[in-house]
Amino acid sequence: MKNKYKLLALSILLDAIGLIPFIDIVWAPLSGYIMTRMYKGEIGKIAGIITFIEEAIPGLDFIPTFTIMWLYTYVFKKNKAEETIMDVDAE
Repeated sequence: MKNKYKLLALSILLDAIGLIPFIDIVWAPLSGYIMTRMYKGEIGKIAGIITFIEEAIPGLDFIPTFTIMWLYTYVFKKNKAEETIMDVDAE
C-alpha cells in the first residue's frame, strides 16, 4: 500500500522536473523512458510515448502526465475493476 504512495510522490517530482525551462531536449526522451520503466506492458509504452510528445512540444510542460498515469492506474482503473466484480457478484 505504501509503495503506491511513494510512486505518487515520485510522479509529482518527475512532473515538477518537467516544468524546468530549457531542459526539454534531454528530459523528453528521458521522461518517456522513465514512464515505461514505472508502468510495465503496453499501457506503459503508450504512456511513455505520450510523455515524450508532451515534454518535446513547447508549452505543454504543465500537463502532469506522470501524475495522470498514477491516477489512471490506482484510482480510475481500480474503480473500473471493482465495478466489474460488483456486477458479477450482483448476478
